[in-house]
Amino acid sequence: MNPIRKFDLTAIAGCALLFAVLQGLMFGGLIGPFWELNIILICINIILSVSLNLINGYTGQFSIGHAGFMAVGAYTSAIITVKLGLPYELALIVGTVAAGILGFLIGLPTLRLNGDYLAIATLGLGEIIRICILNIDYVGGASGLMGIPRLTTFAYVFWIMIFVIFFIKNFKNSAPGRCCLAIRENEIAADTMGINTTKYKVMAFTLGASFAGTAGALFSHYFFLAHPASFTFMRSFDILTMVVLGGLGSMTGAITGAVLLTFISAYLSDYPEWRMIIYSITLIVLMLRRPQGLFGSVELSREMFRLGGKKDGRAAEGK
Repeated sequence: MNPIRKFDLTAIAGCALLFAVLQGLMFGGLIGPFWELNIILICINIILSVSLNLINGYTGQFSIGHAGFMAVGAYTSAIITVKLGLPYELALIVGTVAAGILGFLIGLPTLRLNGDYLAIATLGLGEIIRICILNIDYVGGASGLMGIPRLTTFAYVFWIMIFVIFFIKNFKNSAPGRCCLAIRENEIAADTMGINTTKYKVMAFTLGASFAGTAGALFSHYFFLAHPASFTFMRSFDILTMVVLGGLGSMTGAITGAVLLTFISAYLSDYPEWRMIIYSITLIVLMLRRPQGLFGSVELSREMFRLGGKKDGRAAEGK
């Protein structure tokens, strides 16, 4: 069997075991409502961080408007279930597609920009989306859209998270994914080699925006509410921090960053007056000690452990 496929099957089996353990602990009451909420929030944050990593880490762009696409998914899916009374599964699909279409339309003109210019453009577009929502009475305006049923369960959010992770992983290893990596390394060289850089940048941006919409749909159907205050530029910065903390270009890093920052935020909830200070100091120290992120651009794999074992063996032989 292909080693990569074998590793994937092993990872899926491990995920199934993790799901069974967590679900059993929740049913048994050993994980209370507070930590159950935070576990679901971790899964949503992982979807957001790995989808942004596809844009910022693998394609080398600098987008900081991810919360805007999350808002589109949250509100669109809520309209499907609350206003139209249609099934939740359809709402998830429509929320994902709506965010993807908007990402495509925004990506076409903006992804011709680079660096700081692209960051400013995506930040502005994210705020435009939020301000537009604020002025639409049909979705509650400044009061938000309330009365959303809690249809997001741990099973839904966990397996959708696994699907997104493996989808992006396989995309990275595909021909379009390699083109995105080439663009990240040197866009001029990639263009010289015949790669349609705009096409692949828009493709990555559209996929990242789509999965942000999925996260938004899961978010709104767990917290009963879609409110503009949940999708400000600070939310985009939180997602970006998760990606940078873990390591740009590392799927493992994006997942680790999302888990760490969500847990830190949860643990500091008992100290509201010190929460942001401790949170900020932690990030500053980590960035000073590991500016490339916790994982850099390295992925967790069997080879890491095998190499470690071989080195230990050689050292022992030398002795």
